[in-house]
Amino acid sequence: MSATTTHPSGVAEDRHVSIDAVRGFAVLGILLMNIVGMGLPAFAYVDPTYAGGSTGADLWTWAVNNVLTDGKMRALFTMLFGASAVLIAERAEGGRPGPMQTHYRRMFWLFVIGMAHAYFLWWGDILVTYALAGLFIFPFRKLDWRLQVGIGVAILAALLGLNLFEARELAAMHAAAMGPQATPEALKAWQEASQLVAPSADLGRQEIAGYRGGFIEAFQVRALAARLIQTYLMPTNEIPEAIGQMFLGMALFRTGFFTLRWSTRAYLAMIAVGYLAAVPATAWIAWKIWRAGFEPLTLNRLEDWQQVTRPMVGLAHASVVLLIVRSGAAQALVNRLAAAGRMAFSNYLMTSIITTLVFCGFGLGFYGKLSRFQELAVVAGVWVFILAWSRPWLARFHYGPFEWAWRSLVRWSPQPFVRRRSGPAAAAV
Repeated sequence: MSATTTHPSGVAEDRHVSIDAVRGFAVLGILLMNIVGMGLPAFAYVDPTYAGGSTGADLWTWAVNNVLTDGKMRALFTMLFGASAVLIAERAEGGRPGPMQTHYRRMFWLFVIGMAHAYFLWWGDILVTYALAGLFIFPFRKLDWRLQVGIGVAILAALLGLNLFEARELAAMHAAAMGPQATPEALKAWQEASQLVAPSADLGRQEIAGYRGGFIEAFQVRALAARLIQTYLMPTNEIPEAIGQMFLGMALFRTGFFTLRWSTRAYLAMIAVGYLAAVPATAWIAWKIWRAGFEPLTLNRLEDWQQVTRPMVGLAHASVVLLIVRSGAAQALVNRLAAAGRMAFSNYLMTSIITTLVFCGFGLGFYGKLSRFQELAVVAGVWVFILAWSRPWLARFHYGPFEWAWRSLVRWSPQPFVRRRSGPAAAAV
């Protein structure tokens, strides 16, 4: 399902409502997990016993999100980024700037915006990761989709192997440090390594004090977390995973998955794989983690295996949305989701702005005061905002505010912004 729109340059373009709706769904879903790190000490994202509650409704909130959204929405969003890279390059063919200039300018400015986002709003930023991963995928955008799938799967399989190896090494370090013949070197090595899987409670208390303070105190705590993520986790984990998932997204776009060119039977098969195989497997992993009492080494090792199921569950979610779009059902909701997806960049950043003001001390100061379950009220409020403002905004403006800024920077010229006549939204950057 697509809609023809006139670009401000006067060139007619196709707007894929299906892609926009899935992207809108993904940007909403990402907040279900991000909210934990936005309003609670960072390690609570991984371990509910660290902060936010691990019993009753809080435990169920962790369990449902762990199975259905943790990493799954990010995987879907990342695959959509890969698909968009192909789509935007195709639209730039024969234009000025051309496909290569357009792509790499986009990645440069995405990196700049992402760095500001990570240090001033949300340490868990994905824009920097996307910008760096995006540098690698462009030359491969025209490969046969089978090769793209093969490369993507190979990268993700290699990453899984590396993470499992590191988990075994970590367990060996723990055994060496806890054994009767432990050396000072072994104890020191474990003490340093353990901060990755079992940070001290003091660190969590420092985070709470910092975020409940003023702007400078919050910036200092956030900058430390962002720097650690970008130094240790991003090069060895986040960027390779993003590259692998972007390859899958490019392949899926080329086969027509996101543009409703698959048969209903094929979408149902994807739903079956995700919900009847990947979801039960992920639930079993979550159950094993809970039965182990969230023991750090066990949690770390078992969480690695969820890398296998993340894309499957994410694509099952997408398939449900795509079948709804195809059927013409729930048209009002689809239109709202599509508008949210056209403004996904603005909505992602607006989410961080809103939650920063809700949780930090220079705003409402709720950081560390809401349990994991209670944070869902904030999620619901942000969802209402996104679904309420996106469509009216696009009725008046060609782009979301941050999409307009990004596109203007890429073209190094202010783009038309205010609509002079009604019509569907122009293509996003």
